[in-house]
Amino acid sequence: MKKATTLKYPIILVHGLFGFDKIAGVYPYFFGVKEALEKAGAEVYVASLSAVNSNEVRGEQLMDFVNEVLANTGAKKVNLIGHSQGPLACRYVAALRPDIVASVTSVHGVNFGSELADVVRQALIPGRLPEAIAHAVVTTFGDFLSLISGKPMLAQDAKAALDALTSEGIAEFNAKYPQGLPSEWGGEGDEYVNGVYYYSWGGVLKYNIFDQLLNNLDPTHIAMSALSIFFNKERGQNDGVVGRYSMHLGKVIRSDYSMDHLDAVNQTAGVVTTSVNPVKLYVDHLYLLRSKGL
Repeated sequence: MKKATTLKYPIILVHGLFGFDKIAGVYPYFFGVKEALEKAGAEVYVASLSAVNSNEVRGEQLMDFVNEVLANTGAKKVNLIGHSQGPLACRYVAALRPDIVASVTSVHGVNFGSELADVVRQALIPGRLPEAIAHAVVTTFGDFLSLISGKPMLAQDAKAALDALTSEGIAEFNAKYPQGLPSEWGGEGDEYVNGVYYYSWGGVLKYNIFDQLLNNLDPTHIAMSALSIFFNKERGQNDGVVGRYSMHLGKVIRSDYSMDHLDAVNQTAGVVTTSVNPVKLYVDHLYLLRSKGL
């Protein structure tokens, strides 16, 4: 018997750049999240999209995955929860097919671009050798990720992924798919648009030694801290990959949790900040979705 917390519609978790559903069928991108949501009573699926590609290509892949879930479950709609680049694919599907999407939730989403992507794009001059080498290396790495996650046929395109995450690239995407976006920097967007609920949450790097004591054992946290130097501090805090206010979409639950970009998916292996339980944030969100009848 399913628990009373069961949602009306299934949840689909959507990974970001360099993401996967599971490595070798064992190690998950959303570490411990799917199991916690299922324990709370949700029906949960994890999409597998190209590790590196444009928002539209990944959006079309997600559209196919959503249709497959609907066909297999008999559900009329799905709740989409994406991390990093994942929310952009979710927004694409919701914009084109609002009839099959109940909600879109952005977790540390790149909804207004990444200053880090801007820096990388400026360093890689179009048409020059360094760009070609970087494109080949990163695309190959994307192929490798897809192979070891059991999805070798997914198309990879590193240049398209980078261009899609720059401020300019996201601005073009947002002009086509503006649903849920705040009208002013740092504000909130509409919670309900075209029959779809929009939510977001995110975190920023906070340098409290006690808060980050465990996290400092995670090499990816050290990397996030190092990358944060590329951000314009006047535009707000960041998580090492995305600026705080770039994460805003729809109803903002909170955007200043003490979390780096990968803490948001409970990586690496649950070695995260001590003040926030990222898995609990997903479970708490389940209750919010349920309260909306989703």
